[in-house]
Amino acid sequence: MDDLVILITGANGGVGAATAICLARPSTSYKVKAIILHYNSNSPKIQALKENIKLINPEIKQSLCKLICHLEKKLRGCTIKLSRRPTGTLDKVSLETFEETWKVNTLSSYHLTQLVVPSMLEKSFGRVIYNSSVAALTGGVVGSHYASSKSALHGMLHYFAGQYAKQGITFNAVAPALIEDTIILPQGGGELKAKIPVGRLGKPEEVASVVEVIIRNGFKRKAKTFHEN
Repeated sequence: MDDLVILITGANGGVGAATAICLARPSTSYKVKAIILHYNSNSPKIQALKENIKLINPEIKQSLCKLICHLEKKLRGCTIKLSRRPTGTLDKVSLETFEETWKVNTLSSYHLTQLVVPSMLEKSFGRVIYNSSVAALTGGVVGSHYASSKSALHGMLHYFAGQYAKQGITFNAVAPALIEDTIILPQGGGELKAKIPVGRLGKPEEVASVVEVIIRNGFKRKAKTFHEN
């Protein structure tokens, strides 16, 4: 079994950074060979994350990847601006904003999937995990543009899951609700906590732990298959 090479998009964000830290920790189920940290901005934070990973596991190779294409340069941040206030009603969201949100949240994910799946097929193993939102299932509080773009991720992964399962590649999504210490909610939620039954916001580390479970269980299944063969 080859060691894992992990690409984390948005590693400069709260959930992305927490996921990088979680997967860098030694595991009895798999070994991480390299972590590629993608970021759009906040270079000091990404450098600090890199040093943190080095302290956790100095054997892991790291590289920084600033994947900024023309689309990202033009559209970066449009979702975040509207996510900070629940005004995504029909009279507030223009056709341009609706389309831009889909391009950022859905089209970019599709494009990146096109780029990474071929190498997974060569190894007959891969794990694609999209960062979705509970808004994909409930509508959320931001607006139809955001909710529908996240719902599209689920439809997309269901199609890909059926198409590539026999080749050893799985597709999943984590769909958290309101998460503190992120770009959207940097200072916590205040009144938003009242919308959550347990009375608090989620933590980036909790989302990261779900991602780790998906990867770990996948490796256990692969190891079992090799043993039986």
